[in-house]
Amino acid sequence: MSAAPRVYVVDDHPDVRNALRLLLRSVAIEAKAYGSADEFLADFAPEPSQQTLLLLDVRMPGMSGMALLEQLRTQCPSLPVIMITGHGDIDMAVRAMKLGAMDFITKPFSAQGLLDRIQDVLRRVAEAGRSDLDSNSAASRLDQLTTREREVFDRIVAGQSNKAIAIDLGISVRTVESHRARLMDKLKAKTLVDLVLLAVEGKQARA
Repeated sequence: MSAAPRVYVVDDHPDVRNALRLLLRSVAIEAKAYGSADEFLADFAPEPSQQTLLLLDVRMPGMSGMALLEQLRTQCPSLPVIMITGHGDIDMAVRAMKLGAMDFITKPFSAQGLLDRIQDVLRRVAEAGRSDLDSNSAASRLDQLTTREREVFDRIVAGQSNKAIAIDLGISVRTVESHRARLMDKLKAKTLVDLVLLAVEGKQARA
């Protein structure tokens, strides 16, 4: 019988750590929690025979989550990482993806939603190498968009408002909203961060 997956949680808030640890254990996922990046680095040892994943808070005292992610890309590039933040910073999401993060989740999130994202990452890692699978999947999903939807998509991820997009494309704000709703449904995206991550992955596939 294969070992249960192990998820490392690095977050400086004790209540968050405890809640995530209990949530993971409730679905038979082994969980180890740390209050800082330094605590994690002092204890972490790769487990080749066990599926592992890191849930990493972006903002922490001392070494930040982003700094830890950057260090891990050199020391342990095979460890899949999901970044968690209370601030939906688009530039931060793009940087995290370029450093190798597999997902970027903004608080607040539902317990089931988080578990679904964790299981999706574990499944993708088990099926194939991270970069090829993620990038090709993103490119394939983006190819489903119509020409107009792609024009709206590109402007959304560039940070334009619905009004600015409407003026730029010569259409009404209501039409922009309609395109936006359809493309988010096609791409199975729930937030602006999800769209940005897809844009980054799609560019990597065509690089």
